[in-house]
Order: sequence, then C-alpha cells, then structure tokens
Amino acid sequence: MLNAPAAERNKEPILAVLRGCVDPRGPLQALEVSSGTGQHVAHFARALPHITWQPSEYDHQSLASIEAYRTHYQLDGVKPAIHLDASSPWDSWGSGSLQAESLDLVVNINMIHISPIACTEGLFKGAGHILKPQGILLTYGPYAVNGQITPESNVNFDLSLRQRNAAWGLRDIALLSSMAQRRGLFLEKVVSSSLCFSACYNEERTMHSGGVWLRRQRGSAGNLKVAGSIPGSS
Repeated sequence: MLNAPAAERNKEPILAVLRGCVDPRGPLQALEVSSGTGQHVAHFARALPHITWQPSEYDHQSLASIEAYRTHYQLDGVKPAIHLDASSPWDSWGSGSLQAESLDLVVNINMIHISPIACTEGLFKGAGHILKPQGILLTYGPYAVNGQITPESNVNFDLSLRQRNAAWGLRDIALLSSMAQRRGLFLEKVVSSSLCFSACYNEERTMHSGGVWLRRQRGSAGNLKVAGSIPGSS
C-alpha cells in the first residue's frame, strides 16, 4: 500500500467538509475521481458507511494501492477501483460503467493543479452528466482567489509545478466556477484550511456548512460565495 503524508494530514479536514455537505441518511452513491493512494477513500468509507464508493485512478500503480487498502480494511462499501482518464469523454469512464444521473456525490482531491486543464474540463463535464439532481461535486486543493495565491509557500509551489510542466499550476476559483457553470454546476461555498480550499459544486444553490460545493442546476445563473473555514493542512 502506498502512503502519502499529505493524504494523512488532510483526510480528516476533508471528511469534516463531507459531513457538512452530504445527506447523513443513506444510501448514497459516490465516485472519487483520481483516488491517489486510496488513503482518502478508505478513511471516508469507514467514517461514512451509508455511502458506497467507486474509486478511480489514471495511474496503474495507484490502482494497485487502492485495491490493497480496500482488501486490507475489508471495505464492503468500496467497489474495485476503475481506470479513469478525466480528460476523456465521461461515457467512457470505467469502460462505460457509469450511468447518467446515477451518483449523489463526486469527490476530487488534489488533481486540478497537477494535471492539464483538459482534466478539469472533463471532471466538470462528467460530473454534470453523472450526478443526480441535487448531486454534489466536492473538490479539494490549493487554488488562487481573485488572481492571488497565498501563502508564500503556495506561490513557490505553483512556480515549481509550472517549471515541471507548463500545463500544471494552481487554478483560480473564479475560472473554475465559470468552467463549472458551463456544465450546469454552480459554486455555492468555499471553505479554507491553512493552505488549501475545499470547493463544492451543487445542483441547487442551497448553503451548507463546510466545504465548497456546487449543485447541478440546468438553465440558471450561479453565484460565487466564499465563506467559512476549517482547520487542517494541505
């Protein structure tokens, strides 16, 4: 099993956001896009047993790690991980195993800044199709706000990412909100930790405590709302 120290640090703050934005009554169906090592989905599945999770990854080594976590913790609420390229058409995700309007929740952690923008476009487009009405997309990572990146460590992180790959880098929340709106998703709330933001996109513009989220809502204009904070780290 792979272990990422950042995932250990941020899994509990992200869980707190999830608790604030999902219905505590079950059952719910969730997809995690870019599950990484599998630490997050293993943690969430044990804490939120009313949610059935579908992890996914592009990297094959990570797919093996996710399966190792699923087996080690005997997670009945976690399905075998599927290979998923977020930049590909949504109806090809999981070899076409995901159906339109079939999910209550899509979660994406620390992918947007370390992948080409086509992956973010694909994430929003896919979520706009596979989420049920009232469904939620929750993203987590370091973002720019109104063109500004803070703190200085994130400025340096952004520079290092762009030096490694010109297609990577911290995205501005306003840009992401605009991209999401084109896919019928509307940013409702942003919750900050010490270095990162949780952003949630929802179909219906109702406020929730914790997280940044957007609901699917066809044919409406959305608002950007920034509020609240949670303890935690990147």
